[in-house]
Amino acid sequence: MSLPTHVTLCDVGPRDGLQNEKQLVDTAVKVELIHRLQAAGIRRLEATSFVSPKWVPQMGDNAAVMAALQRRPEVAVAVLVPNAKGMEAALPTRPDEIVVFTAASEAFAQKNINCSIAESIERFAPVVAQAKAAGTKVRAALSCALGCPYEGDIAPEKVGAVAAQLRAIGVDHLGVSDTIGVGTPRRVQAALEQALKHFPLGEVSGHYHDTYGQALANVYASLEVGVATFDASVGGLGGCPYAKGATGNVATEDVVFMLNGLGIETGVDLDALVDAAAFISEALGRPPVSRVARALLAKRAG
Repeated sequence: MSLPTHVTLCDVGPRDGLQNEKQLVDTAVKVELIHRLQAAGIRRLEATSFVSPKWVPQMGDNAAVMAALQRRPEVAVAVLVPNAKGMEAALPTRPDEIVVFTAASEAFAQKNINCSIAESIERFAPVVAQAKAAGTKVRAALSCALGCPYEGDIAPEKVGAVAAQLRAIGVDHLGVSDTIGVGTPRRVQAALEQALKHFPLGEVSGHYHDTYGQALANVYASLEVGVATFDASVGGLGGCPYAKGATGNVATEDVVFMLNGLGIETGVDLDALVDAAAFISEALGRPPVSRVARALLAKRAG
């Protein structure tokens, strides 16, 4: 079976990772992390989110982060927006992409964004239209695509049904997200196959948490069906405030190490990426949680 020869990684650590940290991280530290990721060869990243600081205090400096970034033309910088108000705040900062979000689980949608899946699609339709008018690409994150803390297993057909609705309102790219990390390879492939009925192969990505240690296996399973774009989080940062016990997104450096071993190009310098993981972990007062960062840092120290 032939695998993709090149993979695009979107580092979501600065947004999806840091938003789950209880301690507030200085704006300068966030900006330095993004600059380090860019220097390491990351060409897509989520910088921040334009949500109410009442709900996510960590992202209260969103405009300041965007203003301080030294943007590179080859790097696509995305921001997450929850609604039209967030979109109005985000557009002046000139993001390359915006990220909207819903779920494949009705119960999770109610807990996470206080509305039904259908209502969330309706809410995002004008946001997508506004982004398109501004020439900004729209990505959608489909949470709990494999399993839900409230509903349990999610049928692949639910992924297909919501994917169809997102495509209908003009979303360009769909991220299939295993928010609580319960997915296993065959189930991931089934979910992706449903997404691919509505989005082209180059516009479907995987977002896998490592709660049960399946994230790398799920990345490999995705490669087998041709998917070649993945979210990952430097240093394994993150979790999910609505999914008790859910660990962070798969660590970017762990994915790069595996892809290097497969001979798949990423354009990412693994040593520089580990430096970025060490930097943000030190700022948070703890060692990196990723296996590769720990191993390479220990090897250097030895």
